[in-house]
Amino acid sequence: MSANTLLNQGGPIMYLLLGMSVLAVAVMAFKAFHFFRYRVFRTDFVGKAMQCVREENSDAALALLSKERSPVARVMETTVRVAVDPTMAHADSEAEIARVGSSQIREMESWLRVLSSIAHLAPFCGLLGTVLGMIEAFMNLQAAGTRVDPAVLYGGIWEALLTTAFGMAVAIPAMAAYFYFEGEVDKARAGMKDASIGVLVHYRKSRLASALNTETLEEASRRKGA
Repeated sequence: MSANTLLNQGGPIMYLLLGMSVLAVAVMAFKAFHFFRYRVFRTDFVGKAMQCVREENSDAALALLSKERSPVARVMETTVRVAVDPTMAHADSEAEIARVGSSQIREMESWLRVLSSIAHLAPFCGLLGTVLGMIEAFMNLQAAGTRVDPAVLYGGIWEALLTTAFGMAVAIPAMAAYFYFEGEVDKARAGMKDASIGVLVHYRKSRLASALNTETLEEASRRKGA
């Protein structure tokens, strides 16, 4: 039996589910390309950038991060810039890092709600098609009166169940893809948090140590003068 025949026998709901399946495949292909293009899966640069930060070489760290397309790199680059800026207050620094991080996360999560919606709605659309098909089958059964042909009834039932099967076939891959992409977003979010905290902690410790050393030198100078 051809696919066109199955679509016609399943009724209008089948064409709705077909459109949802095409949209789901398009979104999955787009997000896979998006994640690959922006190298979401790469995090090897974080250790190299942190090594530059520990060596107090912020210029090298910024140069390294600027070559990366990863969202984690964008947040880490912003963190280094605000951390080395003496005019940036602590609250302003955290606000800027949060702004850039939120922007990157929103971009990564774009179109994922479409996948989630398809995964949740497709089974209900399939069930609706089945219910409508069953109603039609029993209406035909009632119209036949005492001259009931079981083949007609069985045929109407399996045709009605087509929409449920198609709805599940659309929903399962869409839900699997949604969970996969959402997992990658969570990994990126955790990477952003770890990288930004690591950079901020290092520069705060460096500034604190510098301040303590300055105070120690000033105190020693006063003692010598005394």
